[in-house]
Order: sequence, then C-alpha cells, then structure tokens
Amino acid sequence: MRTKVTLVLVFLNVALFFFIFKFERGWRTERASLEARRRVLGPETADIRTLRITGPELPTISLKRTGDDWSLTEPIDWPANPHAVSRIVNELQFLEHETSFTVRDLEKNGQSLADYGLANPRLSVTFTSGAEAGQSVTLQLGDETKVGNRLYVLSADGSRVHVVNLSLARSLALPVEELRADTLFTIPVFEARSLTLQNSANLRVRLRREASRWSFEAPIIARANKTGTELAINALYSLRVRSFTAPAGEPVPGAAPTLRITLEGNNRRETLVLGTELGTTAIAEAATSSTTGTTARPDIEFSASLEGKPAVFTVAIPGALLDALRNAQEVLRETRILDFEPAGVTGLTLGAPNQPELILQRDPAAPADAPWQLVRRDAAQGPQTQPADRKVVERLLEQLSLLSAQKFQSDAPSDADLENWGFNQPEREVTLTLAAAPNTTRTLKLQIGLTTPRDDRAYARLAGERFIYTVNPAILTETTVSPLAYRERLLRELPATARLTTLKLTDLADGSVVVDRALAEEPAGTPLQALAAQLRTLRVRRFAQDGFVDKVAAGGEERPWRYRLEATVDLPAGTGVQTETETWFFTERIAGTQQLGGSEKYAATFELEQALLDALWAVTYAQRDPGPPSVPTPPAPATVATPQP
Repeated sequence: MRTKVTLVLVFLNVALFFFIFKFERGWRTERASLEARRRVLGPETADIRTLRITGPELPTISLKRTGDDWSLTEPIDWPANPHAVSRIVNELQFLEHETSFTVRDLEKNGQSLADYGLANPRLSVTFTSGAEAGQSVTLQLGDETKVGNRLYVLSADGSRVHVVNLSLARSLALPVEELRADTLFTIPVFEARSLTLQNSANLRVRLRREASRWSFEAPIIARANKTGTELAINALYSLRVRSFTAPAGEPVPGAAPTLRITLEGNNRRETLVLGTELGTTAIAEAATSSTTGTTARPDIEFSASLEGKPAVFTVAIPGALLDALRNAQEVLRETRILDFEPAGVTGLTLGAPNQPELILQRDPAAPADAPWQLVRRDAAQGPQTQPADRKVVERLLEQLSLLSAQKFQSDAPSDADLENWGFNQPEREVTLTLAAAPNTTRTLKLQIGLTTPRDDRAYARLAGERFIYTVNPAILTETTVSPLAYRERLLRELPATARLTTLKLTDLADGSVVVDRALAEEPAGTPLQALAAQLRTLRVRRFAQDGFVDKVAAGGEERPWRYRLEATVDLPAGTGVQTETETWFFTERIAGTQQLGGSEKYAATFELEQALLDALWAVTYAQRDPGPPSVPTPPAPATVATPQP
C-alpha cells in the first residue's frame, strides 16, 4: 500500500515539474516580452545623467546629476528637488503606451503630425544617459486624446506615435518653484563633523565633533554643549528659502557678509552667506506663551546666497538661532564645569582653609555600588577610616557633575583677578580620582574662591586651566569638609535571627521608669512593638556632633539627656543564646521633627529619623496626650407650632 502511495506522489511531482518547465516558463517569457513591447523607451533610461525640458510657452529647464544628487542649471543654478526629479525619471523609465501607430500610416490615411499636436509639440524632453556615451534622446509631447486622459508622444526616432498616460506631461510641466529644492543645508545633524561661524569683523568660531563630544577649536579651546550645538545644527538644517526675489539694489551677500555659516559632513562642505538684514517677519499674536507670559521673537529676514552658487535669495532666521550663532562662544559653550561620569569616580578629596583634609574612597576594582570609606587625617593619631554613606557620596558626585557656570567670568584672568576672586587661598579644593584605562587613573581638581568682601557669588576654575566661572555659592555647602556629613547613617542593623526581648525606658529627670516590659507579653501593634521594630534597623537623619557627650546643644542651649532606653537582645551563638543589652539616650522632643539621640557604644550623637521619633513619642507622651478637643453638640432647633385654621 505504501509503495503505491509513493509512486503516485512521485508521478505527481514529475507532472508538476514538467508543467512549470513547459508552460509557466513560457508564460513568464511571453509576459516579459509583452511588457518590453509596450515600453516606449529601452535601456537608455537606466542611467539618466541630464534632463532638458523645453516648450514654446515654458522656460527652458535643465537638470544635471552629479553622483546621486540632481541640480538645476537653467533657469537658475540651484539644487533640485529630488522627489520631483525622481518622478520625471521614473515616468521615463517605466513609460508604456496603450497603443501606437507609425507616422507612415498617418500619411496613408491623409493625416499628419499636426493633427496630433506633434508638428509643433507643446513640450519636449531630452535626456542623456551614461549607457549611451552622452548621446541624447528626445521625446516630443503633443495633444491630449479626446477621451481617456491619454497623450500623444512622438518616439525619439520620429517614426512612431505612442498613446501614453497623461501623468508624463504633468510631471514634466512642473513649475521651476517645485523643481528646485527649498532647503539650504543638506547635511543632517548626525553627519555633521564641524560648524564654522565667521562674522563681519572676521571673528571666526569653529566647533568640531569627536565621537559624541563637541568642542571649540577657535577662538578658544573649550568644551561645547552637545545638546545646544546639535539643536543649532538641526535648526540650520530646517532653514528654507523664503523668496528668490531679492530687493533691488541689494549687494551680493558674499561681497560684505554679515555672517558666514559653514557645515562640514562626510567629504562635503556647505556654506550659507548672510548679507543685509532686511527686517523682521510677521509673528502671530498667539505666539505669546501662556505659561511664562513672554512673547516669541520674530524671525529675522536676510538676503543670502550659497557659496559657489550665484543665486541670491532671502531666508528667515529664527531669533533664538541668530542669537546662538552670533554669540556662539557663550551660548553654545558647555556650562558644566566638570566633565566626568559619577560611576567612574574612585576617590574624592575635600580641602578647606585651616581644616584637616577629608578623603572619600572606594576600591577601584569593585563595582560602582561598592561601599565608600571616609578617611580622616589627624596629625596626632594618623589616618582613621569609617564607613561612608553611599547615598550621601553619590549625591555629592551628582552635584559636582551638574555644577554649571552661571556666567563665563573670564577666559584670560590676570593675577590680580585671581587674587580678587579668592584663588590665592581657595575656599574649597575638590580633587576627583577617576578610573581610566585598566590600572590607570586620572584626576580633576576644582577650586572654588570667594571675594573679600563677599558678593553672594562663588568663582570656580579647574586646575591647569585659565577659565574662570561664576557658580552658585551653594556648592560650598554641598562640599562641606565636615566628616559628620558623610558618615554612614546606618548605625546598627540586627541580624534576622536576633530577637529583642525587653525594653526599659527611664526618665532621667526624676529617675522614674516610664516602661519596663517583656516584648513577648506585648500584643502586636502596640506603641512598644512599633518602637522595637524601629530599633532593629537604626538609621539617623544626621550626626549632630562627633562622638558621645553628656550634654548636647539643641534648641539654642546645652541640654542633658532626658531618657535612657535599654534594649535586651538575644543573639544565637553556637548551640546557645548570647544576651546583651544596648543603651540609647534621647533628649526631649525639641520640635515637631527634631529629637536627638546618642550612643556611647557607637560613639555617636545624632538626630532621629521621623519614624523612630514618632514611635518614641507614642511610648513617652501618648498617655499624657489629651487628644483633640471635644466639640460641643449644638442644641436642637426649636420647634415652631403651626397655627390651626
């Protein structure tokens, strides 16, 4: 049975292959032959290099292809609209006739080319092809057919009249305005390699891109703002010709340019020359911003030309773009002072006048989220290390990476300027150690100065550079050299196997015991259980002072500790349990969000986080809290008797 099925399938396959080879191939050949017979033009359209369109009622239009780009050579020397030219080329390459007849047949029927509008054609198109070694081919377009929206076309050799679709005439009869490109720059922002600006005073500003970074090459060497520069280039790419009708008597823009703008891309260069400023363009009243209340600036219109092109035209430059181009040294300059990635920092040194140097560091070989260490240098005791709070260090690095110039104070300060701005003895020196290539590092050193007397501004510079920047003086607070600001906020975290067994809170003012309870006897959800939960992981809001002291400065006065909290902790140890008692001290609640605590064991005096503060309040003061005042019940309204009729 299986053998029969196999033989049947083999037979069907052989029949199918025979059908494809014998008939399908013939059908395809016949269809291709039919299409070839319907084509008006042959392979000469494969590589069209020039186009010339003429007509008795039309201006002569000439187009030339260089590489992949088309340009007009008549009636104006200007880049062509690639979409319009592509439409013409496609019409010629795929031009098919509905029917055709020979010129000889016309004579037999007593007709002539004039009957079809081909004696004096209304339109002629001539093209040359690279495949034909510069030989030209001309098609002449006559009248439209009376029905069917067709057109009579005389073949290139003049022997045959074709009836073709009317779309050919429509594509060839486009006005010059639609055939020329209205764009000025064709280099998009992702291709741009440099931007050069030259004003009427011959001041030259040049920006160059290396990889993803932009920088100034002239008149100074400095970093450029990547976003601002690329927005400016994108705005240049969006410029369009406003009009090719230049005002009478205007000089050629290149003779006395107001501004020369040059973009360089991949092996090409384009320059826009701005001439006389012609005035502002109209702006709609709706352009007023409803959020800021400011009015949008009108565009400024200039006479202009493209370098290498004789055509003079007008172009409208947006006001913001014109400001950026005229003041590129400041507007397009990078305002961020430090160029680094926070994740790449492995060390940070902070220095201030008459204060010990403070160092923050982490293992360079460790990942970016590795713990930080605080190193304190003391002449008497030598370097001391403590864990640093990673979130605080990361915030500091973020603030440094975002530190921006409010003003570019000076690019060439004198020695007197440096002294006046406080750089003889900087108020702060910040040195960043950055991981570079494997096993190598580089450093950035920031100096911040203040004037005497103070002028509510701070001045910054990078060591080794002359540029002086005005910065927000708040950076001095962010870069404090106090070790307390960077100490690890997590004082103690009990392991999951540890168990708090008892809590004893004593009021040190009179020695009375506020509470002394075993937590096993305390129901869940009570204030004492909430306090125990906060004590398992004890974080501080900030450190008030170094070490543990008997009295603390709070609320403008020296205060003794008000409460002592003793917590008994059971820790599994081998086969048994190790019990230890931790002692914490607290002041009274100073304000709604402020209360101080201390620990002799952890050598810390600190400010409580809100959650611990609230839990401690519930235990110490909840029983004395009178609660919200009672609201008296309003008397019932008097009943008015209704009189009887």
